[in-house]
Amino acid sequence: MQDWRPGAAFDVLHLRARLNAAVRNFFAQRDVTEVETPVLSRAGNTDPNIASFSLEFSGRTDGAPRTRWLRTSPEFALKRLLAAGFGDCYELGRVFRDGEAGGRHNPEFTMLEWYRVGWDHRRLIGETADLVNAALALVDRQATLVEVDYHTLYRRELGVDPATAGIEELRAALGEVVIDPAGLTRDDWLDLLMTHRLQPSFPHDQMLAVYDYPASQCALARLRPGSPPVAERFELYLGPLELANGYHELADAAEQRQRFERDGVLRRERGHAQPPIDEALIAALGRDFPACAGVALGMDRLMMALLGTGRIADVLAFDFARA
Repeated sequence: MQDWRPGAAFDVLHLRARLNAAVRNFFAQRDVTEVETPVLSRAGNTDPNIASFSLEFSGRTDGAPRTRWLRTSPEFALKRLLAAGFGDCYELGRVFRDGEAGGRHNPEFTMLEWYRVGWDHRRLIGETADLVNAALALVDRQATLVEVDYHTLYRRELGVDPATAGIEELRAALGEVVIDPAGLTRDDWLDLLMTHRLQPSFPHDQMLAVYDYPASQCALARLRPGSPPVAERFELYLGPLELANGYHELADAAEQRQRFERDGVLRRERGHAQPPIDEALIAALGRDFPACAGVALGMDRLMMALLGTGRIADVLAFDFARA
């Protein structure tokens, strides 16, 4: 390796330091406490679309598993703190995802995740937008917030009803975008419409919060009955960049286990690794887990938005190729 130098300019690294300080000040003013949770866990992420790194511990384990998983998010540990009664909290730290390397992805990146007790996802949208605008102020910018529910967005912009459209209709809505259909589910086609048809047209000076997703995309969010039922979650975009993903958090241990088990079935069908279910999280949800909302925000993506770059390498001292 010939080029040992950092990839990001020094003024970018100074801006990142200012951004981290601004985030901590933002939460200090709101009495949300910073915490640190483990990077290595005996459980992994079961999400079929996320791959976890694992490693083998060589020391004494006293019967505990030697295989440990690098976290893809601090979510499970933060929820255990909430169940124990800690209250509003956040973590700003590194997370890891296998197979994610490219122009907008790095296998290790910085995530900000926080939880608000007694809030729902709609209220949390406002605070997330406030934080993004506090970040934009560092580069003398601001963005307006627009909120739209998922079903309205797809009907208005694409002319398809995401609750009822079949796979062939969703494929047709992609237009000239050609995708190999092998192994893709209906939700995969909905996601492709977002990334290939909708996101590229989002205005650069606008924050768009898309909320109330199809029930099939509930992940760790609560379901709200209705016609159709919806998952109480949101995603926040700044221009075409997805910055944050938030939930009105599920508090039902049995339902969460069922979702993890469904993930496992899909992972087996795809031939993917089978991380163990986080039994500590299941136990926490079965105790006194409070009504709350939480959101994860990609700090590297936010830095990219501040600089107006489409390359994650531009905001990292040493990206994957230089690590």
